[in-house]
Amino acid sequence: MKNKLISLILLACLSFGGCQKTSGEMLAFKEMKASSGFTFDSQLMEADFFAKNLAIISEEENYTEDTLGSSEASLLIDITNNEIIHADNVYEKLYPASLTKLMTALIVLRYGELTDLVTVSYNASHITESGAKLCGFKEGDIVSLEALLNALLIYSGNDVGIAIAEHIGGSEEGFAKMMNEEAKKIGAVHSNFVNAHGLHDDNHYTTAYDLYLIFNELIPYDTFLSIINTPSYTVTYTDKDGNNLEKTFATTNRYLNGKTDLIEHLEIIGGKTGTTFKAGNCLILLSKDNSAQYISLILKASSGDQLYSEMSQILSTITE
Repeated sequence: MKNKLISLILLACLSFGGCQKTSGEMLAFKEMKASSGFTFDSQLMEADFFAKNLAIISEEENYTEDTLGSSEASLLIDITNNEIIHADNVYEKLYPASLTKLMTALIVLRYGELTDLVTVSYNASHITESGAKLCGFKEGDIVSLEALLNALLIYSGNDVGIAIAEHIGGSEEGFAKMMNEEAKKIGAVHSNFVNAHGLHDDNHYTTAYDLYLIFNELIPYDTFLSIINTPSYTVTYTDKDGNNLEKTFATTNRYLNGKTDLIEHLEIIGGKTGTTFKAGNCLILLSKDNSAQYISLILKASSGDQLYSEMSQILSTITE
């Protein structure tokens, strides 16, 4: 019965034309599947993968001769026409820093209730790592899940990541398990998450291609698009004594806060930044022009200035 179901899915996929792929794309998929050690039903996954109209990057496409400079990996995909414009080192395992929060956001939007009220724990309010970006909520503060999601994506608060993880997953470990399970479901099989925020752990890693898959899953959510397009956000919440408080958080995205010049004829919708010592400087963006939408990504640039310089260089190729 299972084999008949798989055959029917594949037949339907081919009949409607949405899954028809060139031999090169099929070969690239098989190469990726073989290298990743997939354990699911390969026929069913293949039909599902191509039905989503995702870009497959072959080894020939995964290297750009004109390197941008300091970055370790970079990617630009026209997601409207499913066209790979630029790809370099997209399958290398790298540290994602706060780009981790994209997977956290995906779990929130799929399994959380934004109207939930979250009580901040001692654990969430006592991150001691030097340089960790914090929203500064205190133990006992009561904040809506929607407000936490905004603070997570706009300001990149690591304490917010723990509060979300404990609320939805019961614990940081439980939430990390949810992240890894969801990553496998969408094909991001070269990733391993051990926390919801992206502070460094040697066993916490991903790839540029996996981040493209995760980001692509978030784009259909209007809530997500609205948040990443927001320059600043004011959270209204209560403390443990019932006092009403406010905090305002500004975006870390230089294209949205005016610290980096925009690209002519291109609208930057928004994205996510990330920085740690070992991850370097990272940025993923959603952009659009009159004809298409684009996902662009840079991992492990040597500095913030270099990161935005290289991103602008990649995006400028769209208008040439």
